[in-house]
Amino acid sequence: MNRPLDRPLCFVLMPFGRKPTLGGAVIDFDAVYSELIAPAVIQSGLEPIRADEELAGGIIHKPMFERLILCDFAVADLTTANANVFYELGVRHAVKSASTELIVAEGAGPLPFDVGPLRGMPYKLGADGKPSNAAEASAALARRLQAARQQTPDSPVFQLVDGFPDIQHLKTDVFRERVDYSKRLKDRLAIARQKGCNELRAIEAELSAGTGSLADVEAGVVIDLFLSYRAVKAWDEMIAMVGKMSAPLAATVLVQEQLGLALNRAGSDTEAEAVLKALIAQRGPSSETCGILGRVYKDRWERAVKDGEPMLASGLLVKAINAYLKGFESDWRDAYPGINAVTLMELKDPPDPRRKALLPVVAYAVQRRIATGKPDYWDYATLLEIALLQQDESGADEALQSALAEVRESWEPETTLRNVRLILDAQRRRSEAPAWSSAIEGELARIAGAGHA
Repeated sequence: MNRPLDRPLCFVLMPFGRKPTLGGAVIDFDAVYSELIAPAVIQSGLEPIRADEELAGGIIHKPMFERLILCDFAVADLTTANANVFYELGVRHAVKSASTELIVAEGAGPLPFDVGPLRGMPYKLGADGKPSNAAEASAALARRLQAARQQTPDSPVFQLVDGFPDIQHLKTDVFRERVDYSKRLKDRLAIARQKGCNELRAIEAELSAGTGSLADVEAGVVIDLFLSYRAVKAWDEMIAMVGKMSAPLAATVLVQEQLGLALNRAGSDTEAEAVLKALIAQRGPSSETCGILGRVYKDRWERAVKDGEPMLASGLLVKAINAYLKGFESDWRDAYPGINAVTLMELKDPPDPRRKALLPVVAYAVQRRIATGKPDYWDYATLLEIALLQQDESGADEALQSALAEVRESWEPETTLRNVRLILDAQRRRSEAPAWSSAIEGELARIAGAGHA
């Protein structure tokens, strides 16, 4: 059962068991975790995940890196200057600008020079090596973790190097292109997408090796398989995969957004709405999350129209417009929610006057993206819808040609055809549809029907 994301994950970096300090005392780190750190994490509304003690051959394994990169929050205990903890902290500071809290036991010896200036929270130790002020220190750590939700940069790398890349800004469709993993598996998944869902199921069964779990499979492989199921519209398989992933990977914005999309396509729109609204409540609005939520309301609107419920349909149309608009306003560089907002504004009776001011902004956003030299199918599909709204025949022809040359997955032209028909149906009701628009619609229908990928 996939539920809305309840608690962001907090990765705990620390030694295990009883370890000596530089001064000769012994610290019970398991007690530090259970009496101080874990209660603080839970009190602050987070879910603790402790670093895996097992290091294959002394090497920090790939799941460890994935947790360091993907977990929203982290706590690092720097007491005893443990080499593994410091290495993990360095990786964390390199990929996460904020939300990493440091703690250290008082009197356990000086910290190395490079981390000495960092603002760590001290706690006291008793003669038994356990925290002597556990309740007080735990409450203080909880307050720091709650404050960390403001995402104030605490990584010295991000504080000192302007414009350092942030992995959280990776988009869904480029994630699998940037995460390095076996070329053999990448090629197999590409071929399997062409053959269909059964081929993808066979690869999943091989990866899970009979355990039914994908928790220890590389994140790049899991995400590629996840999105490959999306490419063949295997919504139930996508939904089931989320429960098989490692907790940090399943909790990422990317996975939760695509879970919402899959739930909606599978007919579980109420659960999809709950997943997406929980994501917005935790992470704030984004163009992608709000865009998928807008699609949920858009689908409900279409069902209400089909069922002959005009009052309900009118209210749902407004909800869809507002969701898309919120997404575009959160990042106007992403034209996808913007064009959907404008399209739905065109469908209102009478049309929403705000569309006239919004349309040039959407057009500029997509034109700037194309100018970067890395346009994709959706950029040209957006230009096609803009041309239809502006009744620009040459612009529509050019955009359609460019879009069809960039088709990657069969559902892409299907989605565009759906939007084009909404625009043209509204224009036809007002006797405003140009004659040439039927040819555009027909060509899109032919491509979508052929299932080209």
